[in-house]
Order: sequence, then structure tokens, then C-alpha cells
Amino acid sequence: MRVVVLVKHVPELLSQRALGEDGRTVRTSDDSALNEVDENAVEAALQLAGSSEGEVIAVTLGPSIAVDALRRTLAMGASRAVHATGDAFAGGDVVATARALAAAVRHLDGEAPVDVVLTGLAALDGLGSVIPSLVAAELGWPQLTVVEELTLEGQTLVGRRELDGATERWRAATPAVVSVTDSANDPRLPKMKDLLAARAAEITVLTHTDLGLADEEVGAAGSRTRVVEAAQRPEHPGPEIVTDDDGEGGVLLARYLLDNDLVGGAR
Repeated sequence: MRVVVLVKHVPELLSQRALGEDGRTVRTSDDSALNEVDENAVEAALQLAGSSEGEVIAVTLGPSIAVDALRRTLAMGASRAVHATGDAFAGGDVVATARALAAAVRHLDGEAPVDVVLTGLAALDGLGSVIPSLVAAELGWPQLTVVEELTLEGQTLVGRRELDGATERWRAATPAVVSVTDSANDPRLPKMKDLLAARAAEITVLTHTDLGLADEEVGAAGSRTRVVEAAQRPEHPGPEIVTDDDGEGGVLLARYLLDNDLVGGAR
């Protein structure tokens, strides 16, 4: 089984995340890493390919520093890594991103058939959670999303989903796109020798022309949305502390709840 796992290099959750003057996410190599939920996708891909003596190919789309995410997947056990990069990809929204990732999958499928595309549930910088569905639509493949457990029965994928008060099991014939949650498995920790080997591993680099995409299909030119304005979130004013015990605290609390429409009823 040949499995492609789509990963993303994102700012770390505790970093000072921001949009630059160009409306794009500010990214540095010092405070960015492999998207945490994508580690679950890599683990699921390794388990799936391992059960059938297959191959796992990690693919990312991003600037030069995004190669760090690919090296992490190689250290975890991926067979090879592909980096779609170039200035033409800059500023792409989810539609342009999905178009490029689907093109990368088709490129690999031209070498040898791809059976499964695996992704994490969401990228923790944007939390859009739409890339799996958009890639599936671009490829014309069935999809299994929000999967808690993934198994293979012959050539059929079986995904278990946990919803409020219900457990669902969905089946899809390969090739298919699957997104997994952060509770789908426990990602393995690379050993030091694997980390060192990944640092020296060869990464396949592809531009948009290598993927058969025109300039107007990628990046900002191929996007359906634009960032027209961005501003930092205002500082939180902090709590208002009432120290006296004459009942004023209760009055202030009630007034705050009413003024901010946090309670029902007429004002």
C-alpha cells in the first residue's frame, strides 16, 4: 500500500503568532514545528503501510523552513519526503492550498498508484479543518473524516468516528482521503539516530510548474479570499477586584452580566 501523508509546518502554539503587513502568517524557524495533529496522521500512515509492507510519502507545501516538518516525518519513519515550494505558492488560501496538494498527489500517483492520502484533523494555525475535504474533491476520491480509528479490510478502509451519543463506522474503497483526530493513536517518538539520519536525508523539491499548475492557479493569484486588514487582539483589561463586603460586588457582577448579554431576560 502506498500512502501519502500531508503535513504542515506551523507556528508553535505558545509562540507569539501574528500576521505580517502582507496579511500572511509570520513564520520563523525558531518558533515553528510540525503541526501537532499531523503526527497522528504520520503514525496512522506508518501503521497502515506497515500492515501491507507499503510506502509512506510525506508531502508539505510551504516556504523553505517547512522542510523541518518533513524531516520530522522522516525521523518518525516515513520512506521519503516531497516539498512543494516556491514564491508562486505564497499567500494561498485553503482553496489554492488544496489545489496544490492534490496536484502533488497526482504527481506521485503518476509514478505509482497512491492508495490513501492521510491528513490530520486540522492545522493548528488556522483551524479551518477543510483541507481534507477540499483535497478529496480536487482528486474526486471518497473521504473518511474525523476518524478515531482506521483499519484496512482487504482493499477497504474502515474508519470509526465518535459523535455525540453515537459511534459510526464508515467504509471507503481505495484510493481515498482520510483525516484522523489527535486521539486516533499515540505518535512514536523518533530515536536520536533517526533524527540524525533525517537531517541528512534527501528531500524532493517541486515547484508549481513541476506539478503542472499555472501561475494563476496557485498562491494569492489562485485564491478565492483576500486578507484586507489584520490587527493584534487588544489587551485583556484584566479582572476588576472588589474588596469591600457591603454587597457592591454582587451589584457589579450583575451589571457586568447584563451589560454583556450573558444572562437572559429583559434588561
